[in-house]
Amino acid sequence: MTEIPPARKTDATLVQLRAWLSQNAFSEATKLPAERVLCDELGVTRGDLRKALAVLEREGVIWRHVGKGTFIGPRPFDDYISLARIESETNPADVMRARLLIEPMLAREAARNATRQDVADIETLVRQARAAETWRQYEALDTALHRAIAKAGGNSLMLAIFDTLNTVRRSVVWGRLRPEPVRPPSDHHSFAEHAVILEAIRTRDLDGARDAMRQHLETVTTRLGLSVAR
Repeated sequence: MTEIPPARKTDATLVQLRAWLSQNAFSEATKLPAERVLCDELGVTRGDLRKALAVLEREGVIWRHVGKGTFIGPRPFDDYISLARIESETNPADVMRARLLIEPMLAREAARNATRQDVADIETLVRQARAAETWRQYEALDTALHRAIAKAGGNSLMLAIFDTLNTVRRSVVWGRLRPEPVRPPSDHHSFAEHAVILEAIRTRDLDGARDAMRQHLETVTTRLGLSVAR
C-alpha cells in the first residue's frame, strides 16, 4: 500500500480543519476544543493538526496562547503587548536595537517640543546623574533622564511606547557585573554624552539631538559587548 506523503497529509488536514470551522460558524474569540479533542473530531494526528493550526494562525484565522488555548480570530492587541510575553521572547541585543530605533527620534521630538520646564527637568537629571554616589543610584537617574527626554517630546503615545520598552529593558537579565569602583568614574562616557543631548534639546537642534542620542546608545551597546545589526 502506497504511503501518503507527509505534505499531502498536512494539506488534507488543513482542508478538513477549514471545513470543520466553516460548518460550526464560530464567533470571534471563541475558544476551540483541546488538540486531542480536535484530533478525534477530525480523525487526524496531533502533528498534522498542529501544522494546519500554524497555517491558520499565520493567516489570522485563529490565534494561540500557550497555557490558554486556541481562539477564533486575529490575535487581540492586548496579547501582542503582554509584557510577560515580550520579555520571554526578547534579549539584550533586541532591547538595544529597539532603543537605537526609537530613542533618537524621541530626542529629536524633544528638541522640537520641549518646554522650559522640560529642559530644566532634563538639566537637573543630567546634573544629578553625574553626582550619583552608587551605580544603582546612577542607573535610576539615567532611567529618569531618558524618560524625561521622551516626555519632552509631547506625544503621549510615544511616551507609552518608551515606557513599555523601558519596562522590558529593566526586566531583561543583562548578566553583567559592574566594575569597580562602586560609583561611576568621573570620566564615565555618559556624562559628556548626556550634556551634548541636553544642549541640542535646549538649542532646538533637532538633528543634533537625534544624532547625539544615537551616539550615546551606540556607546552603551559597545560597552555592553552586544552586537546589534545596522
